[in-house]
Amino acid sequence: MKIYSGLNEVTLSVNGKKRRVALRPADTLLRVLRERLGMTGAKAGCENGDCGACTVLLDDIPVKSCMMLAVEAVGHEVTTIEGLNDPELQKAFADYGGFQCGFCTSGFLLNAHALLSKYPNPDDETVEEWLSSNICRCTGYEGIRDAVSSCRRSND
Repeated sequence: MKIYSGLNEVTLSVNGKKRRVALRPADTLLRVLRERLGMTGAKAGCENGDCGACTVLLDDIPVKSCMMLAVEAVGHEVTTIEGLNDPELQKAFADYGGFQCGFCTSGFLLNAHALLSKYPNPDDETVEEWLSSNICRCTGYEGIRDAVSSCRRSND
């Protein structure tokens, strides 16, 4: 285990690109993405892991970047909303009104993408369970759920 202290220069793999960045051991992944790498798609909502506005993918698994130290991402692939390439899901969010103010949208999109990658044809209960880790303050849940459901992929 590597021990970090003071200011450290590390390499993060973000959206398929290696990025050198100087950070302190206590810097969260959210702050490094937003303030050092200029990727502002992950939002600073509650900053205690409740709302999911900061959701990113770490090796294709959704994580709340406000709860993760940036040094923990070294050696892993981070995908932010800026790097998401899922036009079908993104179009479905637009078509079904899966957003209102848009603050939570990036987190929901990344979480939904991970859900559909793991379970291409999830049942309603699975969709509800996965989406429960994100909060929409505008209560746009019906549009979000409909958008995700429209992207279910048939097993046929």
